[in-house]
Amino acid sequence: MCGKRSRCSFSRLEVILIVCLVLMIALTVVLLVLHFLTKDTDDSNDVVEAARYLVGVGRADCTGPVAQVPLMGYANPDQVGGGLLSRLYSRAFIVADLEDSKRVVFVSADIGMVSQRLRLEVLKQLQSKYGELYRQDNVILSGTHTHSGPGGYFQYTLFWITSKGLIRPALSSMVNGIVKSIEIAHNSMRKGRLFINRGTVENSQINRSPFSYLKNPASERSRYSSNTDKEMVVLKMADEDGHELGLISWFAVHPVSMNNSNHLVNSDNVGYASYLFEQEKNKGALPGEGSFVAAFASSNLGDVSPNTRGPFCVNTGESCDNPQSICPIGGAAMCMAKGPGSDMFESTRIIGQNIFLKAKELYEKASQEVTGPLSSAHQWVNMSNVSVELNATHTVKTCKPALGHSFAAGTIDGVGAFNFTQGSVEGDPFWDQIRDQLLGEPSNETKACHKPKPILFSTGEMTWPHPWHPDIVDVQIAAIGSLAILAVPGEFTTMSGRRLREAVKSEFDSHGTPGMNIVIAGLCNVYTHYITTYEEYQVQRYEAASTIYGPHTLSAYIQLFRGLAKAIALNATQDLPRGPEPPLFNVTSVTLLPSLSAENAPAGKTFGDVLEEVRPEYQEREVAEVTFVGANPRNSAENATEHNFLTVERYSSISSSWRVVLNDASWDTRFYWSKGSRGQSNVTIEWHIPAGMEPGTYRLRYFGHYKKKVSLFRTVTVPFEGSSSAFQITAP
Repeated sequence: MCGKRSRCSFSRLEVILIVCLVLMIALTVVLLVLHFLTKDTDDSNDVVEAARYLVGVGRADCTGPVAQVPLMGYANPDQVGGGLLSRLYSRAFIVADLEDSKRVVFVSADIGMVSQRLRLEVLKQLQSKYGELYRQDNVILSGTHTHSGPGGYFQYTLFWITSKGLIRPALSSMVNGIVKSIEIAHNSMRKGRLFINRGTVENSQINRSPFSYLKNPASERSRYSSNTDKEMVVLKMADEDGHELGLISWFAVHPVSMNNSNHLVNSDNVGYASYLFEQEKNKGALPGEGSFVAAFASSNLGDVSPNTRGPFCVNTGESCDNPQSICPIGGAAMCMAKGPGSDMFESTRIIGQNIFLKAKELYEKASQEVTGPLSSAHQWVNMSNVSVELNATHTVKTCKPALGHSFAAGTIDGVGAFNFTQGSVEGDPFWDQIRDQLLGEPSNETKACHKPKPILFSTGEMTWPHPWHPDIVDVQIAAIGSLAILAVPGEFTTMSGRRLREAVKSEFDSHGTPGMNIVIAGLCNVYTHYITTYEEYQVQRYEAASTIYGPHTLSAYIQLFRGLAKAIALNATQDLPRGPEPPLFNVTSVTLLPSLSAENAPAGKTFGDVLEEVRPEYQEREVAEVTFVGANPRNSAENATEHNFLTVERYSSISSSWRVVLNDASWDTRFYWSKGSRGQSNVTIEWHIPAGMEPGTYRLRYFGHYKKKVSLFRTVTVPFEGSSSAFQITAP
């Protein structure tokens, strides 16, 4: 011990030990600091590597009027809207690079196809909202091709004939819905990742023109196991934390499970697949609500039918799977394909569920990440005058638009009229004479250009009151890293799509961008009917008769899309010529629809009163049904946004209140409108009670608008509602 006066000293060994202890403490502190600094840096790098893009998704209603407006797809003037089976939605997906210097927008809308008028009005609204952020080169608008959505949104005369003109409420609903879905996606942008997967879908499609397909070279056909493209491509989207955002699925099948006898607006089989996927991911949300967005987009579906039992004569039951699709008794009008179900509703569900289940499997297993830069290439092209170099010595040209005789025959999914048949390579003197008298004879040049197509309508030479078909067409590719989306302006057949994908992939490969995933997005930007191969064109079934720019249409598109792919691969999209801009005709609304006038309720009744009541009790798989004093649903479409026509509500004894469990976007409800006399009409609501529905007390409610006359020349729109009595669902 040290005394009071003595100095405390340490031995040399103690000093060494103290120094070592201090150094060890200092070293430990330094190592700990370095460890945490390195960890932070590593975590930061993980975030940067994980987040490849900025991603946004959005969904908005684009249904429009559900009554009196002709449905778009079958070109049947008698097929007009008479109610609602499911709502139509626009689903938007935006991908931007992390620096937000480049963006790509893909929209899949539950409509027949995207018309040029629709696209031009959407782009105009986007420009007013966002300036040059969203443009014709980086925005793709694709239609699912449902044949059960409203028509009347075209500016070319041919489409006015069966759609009763240009119907502004229908067009506006689509424009507003698409723009709103893009706006929602724009406002939800966040760091995220993309994954791609592909797989085979079975038992969901057949080739409806197999005799045309067989005309393709045997050596080409031998490379494929089927005469349809069975492959589905799924693009999965998640944010940087792994939260699921949405998906896009591309698969080739016509949404024509609902046939041309249907009068309920709906999104058909692919829409049902979207419904199932979104309901599963948006647990607890009503149909059409929730943040997860699932689009089932169209592809090269030109000759692909979902009616898997094939064509039968509806009057005799025998097969009519022959080159002309005709029946011994009744001809072509009797030859119709049947779906897998007992009726069109069941067929829609079966095909939709098949597609959904495969997409779900591919989505859950998707692990191949999409990486790389964003790019987009776009041109406007005069498709009536494209020179195509077939080889070093041979050049051909496309033609002015024209439709052949077999166009009027329709298909086994929706037959045409009169005595037209598929596979017509000669005209009919009777119909040709009528055409010449009413519309004018096609020029010799157009006849020669389209051979062997016998021309029924020379639409490229018909200009009153506006051109009957477009000349100026969009061609477009959007590249998201290793994924290239080919936005095609029509319906490519199976082999046409294969040739296009192969050519574009080869172009990318040869210019230093190998391994690209090529998908075709169908019915984009402007509608130009069908695109067959040159060989299929010679047979002149419906798809070939509807290949409006002649026998070399596919070759022209392959040449054009190869040019776009080359520009993307070489980073030279800025050097692409814009091409001639399409016209926007000065017409806002030209329609033969009956005007909306004042309506009346029956004596002693008011709008929304019950005419036929529900039963007191139901079990699952039964149909609860109620009929109300109704009004024209067009009143609601033209005076309200995102209007629900019906709800299914369940009573809660705990809160002593009614809670909405279903809306009119549900595939379990049906809304029927029937027009009576003297300004009266009825509405019937059906609820097809699904298996597993919770027992309890329920009611059905109806929401509408009627026109009330307030003076000699003035009416006002008045909202109203009605409700069924309460009823019980009991356990089976």
